Amino acid sequence: MHYWQPPERPEWLSAFLKETQAWDANAVAPLQADEMIATAQRRTGLTDFGPDYWREPFEILVRSAEEEADMHLFGRLWTRQELILFLETRLKIEAEYKAHPEIEDEVIDQPVFITGLPRSGTSILFELLAQDKQFMAPANWEFLLPCPPPEATTYRTDPRVPRAHDLITQPGRVAPTFRSMHEMGAWIPNECAVAWRMTFRSPHLAAAFQAPTFATWLFSADQTPMYADYKRLLKLLQWKNPRERWLLKSPEHQSFLPTLFKVFPDAEVVMTHRDPVRAQGSVINLLGTFYWMRSDKPFDAQAYEQLLTPEGTAARLDQVIDWIEGGAVPADRVIHSRYADLVDAPVQTLESLYEKLGLPFTEQARGAVEAYLSGKPRHKFGAHHYTVDQADHTRALFSRYQSYFDVPSEA
Repeated sequence: MHYWQPPERPEWLSAFLKETQAWDANAVAPLQADEMIATAQRRTGLTDFGPDYWREPFEILVRSAEEEADMHLFGRLWTRQELILFLETRLKIEAEYKAHPEIEDEVIDQPVFITGLPRSGTSILFELLAQDKQFMAPANWEFLLPCPPPEATTYRTDPRVPRAHDLITQPGRVAPTFRSMHEMGAWIPNECAVAWRMTFRSPHLAAAFQAPTFATWLFSADQTPMYADYKRLLKLLQWKNPRERWLLKSPEHQSFLPTLFKVFPDAEVVMTHRDPVRAQGSVINLLGTFYWMRSDKPFDAQAYEQLLTPEGTAARLDQVIDWIEGGAVPADRVIHSRYADLVDAPVQTLESLYEKLGLPFTEQARGAVEAYLSGKPRHKFGAHHYTVDQADHTRALFSRYQSYFDVPSEA
């Protein structure tokens, strides 16, 4: 069993919450689906959100957040701001496609997706591969503020970057311990699930606040619309700023691999593998911190069986094996990388990975990777401390996964 202790709040947030404790948070920061939709339309002057498959999850999300998340005033303000931003982004993307239907003709050619358990090395592998000019990873800022579409001539000087950076780094100011868990910034490549938020089907939204009704709906839903919208976004981003080969990443892809290959049939997937007991302890601490940013409500891991319990994690890992063995996922397009190898010998691990991808590991890539590693020592922003469930019955849940992918246990 995992026990999670919330970190201390920063002084500015504690003072804000104390000063506003007598306010009516529901009145100051309303979370009502129809009102937020109308607000986004009024602010943009646009009305067309495209096909309405976003509406059901949006309404479930808002209702679940209102009824279950028990957010404090700052959490409600933050959530309202984000949801309206995502609605506005949907409106703007539809407007771009309507004005420029030729965007649909863009081709997403052989993208490389990185996935694996959360906290299994997907981020560092993503950042290392992004040093190679053969790939183009989406910058954090363009996922958050994609309209108007970025242009090659002004990509590095785009005036949206400062605003995006401020929004992207906000979690580290709300909960400073988060900085030791995940480095954030406008130019750091970010996860596909960040972009999925505008579809209101992203697991990142389930991780933002305690809304188990939404989380339950999410993991039983058909995610084809989410991937289809994501493909449209990538086309938009490369329209005026061409990308030779997209490098993309999200741990959540692991739960939706058949759908990923349905929408991106020529994709290559790199799956990272780490001792799931160790990874499990890390992700529980991460999610607990996320929830604490917006609420004083005690963290209930059992309410998120699909996300958090060892049984739920083991079931998802076993499902990946079943997909591979049953042919639902093309085994020859899935390449495996162990976290232990990446930590112990990162350059050699990348050499092997490139060979499996059928790509050259160029001198430019090698030099850039070595420079990046030398400038980013482990625990640069402080060590990430968390508890680990080492019970025998927990370890036994993952025996099939660890045996199948030859994943060593960590002390």
